[in-house]
Amino acid sequence: MPLRQFSIGAAGEEVYPRLVDELAERFDDPAQNRNEVAREALSQIYLGRPFDAEALENRKTPLARRTLLASLDPRNATMEAEYYSQLDPVKWEPVKPLLWFWQMFDHSPVGRNVRLGARMRAMLAPRVFRRCGEDIRIFHGVEFSFGYNLTVGDRVTIHRNVLLDDRGEIVLGNDVSISDYANVYSHSHAVEDIGNISLARTVIGDRARITYHAVVLSGVPVEADAIVGSMGVASKPVPAGTIVGGVPAKPIGVKPSKT
Repeated sequence: MPLRQFSIGAAGEEVYPRLVDELAERFDDPAQNRNEVAREALSQIYLGRPFDAEALENRKTPLARRTLLASLDPRNATMEAEYYSQLDPVKWEPVKPLLWFWQMFDHSPVGRNVRLGARMRAMLAPRVFRRCGEDIRIFHGVEFSFGYNLTVGDRVTIHRNVLLDDRGEIVLGNDVSISDYANVYSHSHAVEDIGNISLARTVIGDRARITYHAVVLSGVPVEADAIVGSMGVASKPVPAGTIVGGVPAKPIGVKPSKT
């Protein structure tokens, strides 16, 4: 589905790509600390000024302001994934500042700006994911567990408020579409012991579609050209070209051929 092409205001057309390119350069610069790059960028986006380290350290600064300043720095924040025993600290260290910036950008006054946001997330994704293809589109509110266990193919679209739980591993093939509020999992809990966690590799095949509010459970493959219908819960493998729906999801049709 080709998107409508149109221009925005001259200021936006100029500054948005410059901001993204500048941040990419700074995040990639080995001489710079990614935590400090994220902290400075978030200070500028939220407060419109450079990060004020003196105000943070000054005990006379109101506590609410000190709390805000401290939280702009990823080193002063924790994310849910950090409490998981499966976390790999070596892989997590360079990714966390990017994920924290990603989430805080999405919640910022400019995070809902699709023109800027899609460009920003397309810049961050290959620096977070295990592998990231070309021409991806990611909308606001998408969350990951680790990020570094996620492989995304070419021309993938991930819509609003999607959860990709890559505690195990998730692979999205080329031209995959994940619709709003869908969840894809790669871990599960034993019935008799919630602390007994199993990890799996969950693969969504080329051109497959996970539609609105659908769920793909851990380790369940959705093969090429298959569709998981709205509100469906895929608990068993979904064959190629098959449309499934319901809870648990069962075959309800076949994807029509384009010819």
